[in-house]
Amino acid sequence: MRPALRAPSRASCRNLLRTLAIPGLALLAAGAAQARPLDEVVASGTLRVALYGDNAPFSEERGGKPRGIDVDLARAIAEKLGLRLDLRIVDAGENVDGDLRLNLWKGDLAGSPLADLMLHVPHDRMLATRNEQIFLTTPYFDQHLALAYRKGKVEDLRAVGDIAGHLVAVEGTSASDLQLLMAEGGRYRDALRHFRDFDAAARAYLAGETAILAGTRAGIEAALRAGGASPEENPVVEIAMPGLVKAQWELGGAVRTDSRDLAYAVGDAITALTAEGRLKAICETYGVGFTAPKGY
Repeated sequence: MRPALRAPSRASCRNLLRTLAIPGLALLAAGAAQARPLDEVVASGTLRVALYGDNAPFSEERGGKPRGIDVDLARAIAEKLGLRLDLRIVDAGENVDGDLRLNLWKGDLAGSPLADLMLHVPHDRMLATRNEQIFLTTPYFDQHLALAYRKGKVEDLRAVGDIAGHLVAVEGTSASDLQLLMAEGGRYRDALRHFRDFDAAARAYLAGETAILAGTRAGIEAALRAGGASPEENPVVEIAMPGLVKAQWELGGAVRTDSRDLAYAVGDAITALTAEGRLKAICETYGVGFTAPKGY
């Protein structure tokens, strides 16, 4: 869904929205690329992992180096499997289906080696059904749409009606934007202040230009941490809003369908990292709270 201070969950939101899109009919003309089952990955000694760029706090390049929750998780998974990590930072395409095709099973026109694993994939039953060439791993993160508000400007924020009379900073065309635009028949449209990306929306909120910030909980929490904002003075809340937009989804990994043994091994690694508290610690490094997902 494109279902993000740097755009915390921009790719998360975009990815969620993009899972609803039917992929275009055009396919890349690259020759057939081969998946690598677990034994071949282990024999090579290297795990190739694709992550989205410009997707803080999950994955981004800063100072020429990758950082974020997904980056640290990829390293931890490779470590659990006893492998070196070959990290690929990739751009988000028009829809998740195309991203999976390009990075996991079809490849690009140049014939670049495919990734063995892609992280930050919505753990969505319809997505899995629509893309029979891929297989989803155990999910690792529970993502939610949320709102932050500044105490002193907003008395309380428990229901959508409490937005009335306050400005909301939101990334344009994001899941949060669509959710708020549709709320109560468009009643709060005039309250929305749209920004090119979540970074800009977060900066506007932190500068006091709006009383409310909309985005994913992970994105908002990371932005508040990065901006030095007090969590007590800037509570993060989740409000039920009837409508077509999913307010909660889980993130996981994906492999090519004939590499299911690799998916099971990655799933075991994720389960172990969760049980050990390492995944929670990774999230906390970026100011993000962690709740283990349940899976569909």
